Amino acid sequence: MAEDKKPDTVVFNNESKKYDAALKPYATSVGAPVITPTDTIAWKNRSINKINHKYKTKYLELKAEYETMMQEFQYNKLVLNATISFEPIVGELYHLYKKENGESFLSIIEPEQCKFNFIGSFYFNADQIWEKL
Repeated sequence: MAEDKKPDTVVFNNESKKYDAALKPYATSVGAPVITPTDTIAWKNRSINKINHKYKTKYLELKAEYETMMQEFQYNKLVLNATISFEPIVGELYHLYKKENGESFLSIIEPEQCKFNFIGSFYFNADQIWEKL
């Protein structure tokens, strides 16, 4: 005769020959409490929104910093491509003008004191970078 078959309501492990209902990760009897899985969709959605917001904010900060750096680069390129007939002193203010032939030049003369085509005033900072004022 075949091995004794236990009823479906009895949790018996045929391999270990033991009753192991207490070891199961799920309910094994009709009277056991209902196990409902935790709804993690709302938590995941909140986490996704927070992460997306964080990366979007970081991207916008980096983009603004990049644009500022590129503008600073363009100002420095403009000044350094101009004719400079003296050695600029750190911490001083200089003025950039354009000649009638299209060449630009750097001067210490204030815009109110001359009639050159004024482009802008620049400050030569300690890092030897030209800052537009």
